[in-house]
Amino acid sequence: MRYKLLILLLVQVAGLSAQVSRLGHDISYSVSLQATAGKGDVAPFWFTNNRYGLGTLEPNSGLLRAAIQRQAEADSLRHWRVGYGLDVAAAVNFDSRFVLQQLYADFQFKAIRLSLGQKERPLELHDNRLSSGAMTNSINARPLPQVRLELPDFWTIPRTGGWLALKGHIAYGAYTDNKWQREFTGGNSLHTANSLFHSKAGFLRIGNEKKFPLSLTGGIEMDAQFGGEAWHLQDRENHTGPFESHQKLQHGLKAFWHALIPGGNDVNDGDFSNVEGNHLGSWHLKVDFARGGWRVGAYAEHFFEDHSQMFWQYPWKDMLYGLELRLPRNPFLKAVVYEHLRTTDQSGPIYHDATDLIPTQVSAVDNYYNHHIYSAWQHAGFSMGNALLISPLYNRNGSITFYDNRVRAHHIGLEGQPSGEFAYRILYTHERSWGTYPVPRIDPVRGNFLLLEVSYAPRQVKGLTFTASYGQNAGRLTPDSKGGMLTVSYAGWINRTTKR
Repeated sequence: MRYKLLILLLVQVAGLSAQVSRLGHDISYSVSLQATAGKGDVAPFWFTNNRYGLGTLEPNSGLLRAAIQRQAEADSLRHWRVGYGLDVAAAVNFDSRFVLQQLYADFQFKAIRLSLGQKERPLELHDNRLSSGAMTNSINARPLPQVRLELPDFWTIPRTGGWLALKGHIAYGAYTDNKWQREFTGGNSLHTANSLFHSKAGFLRIGNEKKFPLSLTGGIEMDAQFGGEAWHLQDRENHTGPFESHQKLQHGLKAFWHALIPGGNDVNDGDFSNVEGNHLGSWHLKVDFARGGWRVGAYAEHFFEDHSQMFWQYPWKDMLYGLELRLPRNPFLKAVVYEHLRTTDQSGPIYHDATDLIPTQVSAVDNYYNHHIYSAWQHAGFSMGNALLISPLYNRNGSITFYDNRVRAHHIGLEGQPSGEFAYRILYTHERSWGTYPVPRIDPVRGNFLLLEVSYAPRQVKGLTFTASYGQNAGRLTPDSKGGMLTVSYAGWINRTTKR
């Protein structure tokens, strides 16, 4: 019996050693050097935006970036999967000289993953390279550190013949832009510190491409800002009792629960109780058709700030519509995306809380991405949603506010790979803004944003890529500018295995 126990112990130790040793395999690494030079007061729009917050308004800048990552998918043949990553950058003419962009660890059992840390996450149903971005959770701002339980990929529901699949997550995290908010506002206007973050989403896919070319995906995502403390907070009209402009906000278990299930009230709600924190979200719907190497997708995303637009209290006039086409392999065009964004309605221009004199509640003037406590749906100046609602980073008055959230825009993205060595990408956006309901623009201002990008990956040096980009802004929505960007990158593997 003693020998059997010893043999069993040795087997367990050997198995554990093997599990630990595999964490040193299938590691990818990348190094890149980026230099931007331009003419104008700001950098071209698509040089700054939709880069996970690794952008700057400065027309001349530099960025040195290095990353190592092990994807959990490296253990695709195992029940237990482990991934991790570290991604850092040194910058010139950015808001920080050193940036910790990603630091995370993923622990996955079968389809369920626990993700810890800050990690760049792709768009849920849109194309990362060609889309203008999603409305609630996008690729515009720097990732937040969080604890996230998720189904990262669509999981096929058993006994449905492969026709039904689920995807979703629930997460809590924290903002890291205390210093940025304090310095940007100079401490003289509304700002917060130590705010917390909550996100949840669920998607259902109906379809089986192996048996039928058409599939339908729908779902909802909801986010919230809560906790922390706020400065220069204003009390609402008819607030009773004393009120201090500096308020410490709720961090207890109730606050976490009210982020999950909207409830409670804010410190400055006064006689008009709402819900605690800043809540927002999106409904998603996408139809895909795939056959013979062709894939066509049509999608719609409806953004909501509160219950008035979450359900059908008012018509859904504001939408992000998209059409996505992927072609069979050819030397000219790989993918095309067209999007139309409208955010001009926002439930209408009149808001009124029910009173004894006028008992009718009118829940309009949604004022997308702005909030009376948490300033704006942003992180370090970048919109956490769609970049076409111009980020507070562009403001010159020290206010963390979206001043152009009533917009209509047309956006197109194209990419192709004429050969194994050359690839290209084109983004063009035409946008008009009517400002906001509180601060309207009498006549709409226009913006035109262009990105032309060519990449060269020589066959002689596998992993090396040169990318040359040209960007230009025109119109009065952002300052006119033009510039060029050159990026040299190299990527490779450490201990890559062919068997897993």
